[in-house]
Amino acid sequence: MAKWEYLTRFIKADAKSAEAKAFLKQYRPNWKNPPVYTPEAMMPELDSLGDQGWELVHMEPVARVGKKADILCQGAGSEWSSTYFCVFKRQKPA
Repeated sequence: MAKWEYLTRFIKADAKSAEAKAFLKQYRPNWKNPPVYTPEAMMPELDSLGDQGWELVHMEPVARVGKKADILCQGAGSEWSSTYFCVFKRQKPA
């Protein structure tokens, strides 16, 4: 039977980071000013984790991440977010 290991990570969509800027310039060369929080800005980090064998199995936007890595859950209100809680898995070596 296959055995799995898991990784959880908060990933922020931030087109202002150097890595995201370089990626977006190549990915969408005609895109002069990408939206600051475009989800495509997460692709370099997601691709890097994929290269390490991690498969994304869950992604969910979170309202806020606290200083203790706790998550603000929203009730009836709405809030903008560019931070996503992600869960990855990969098969453990035999």
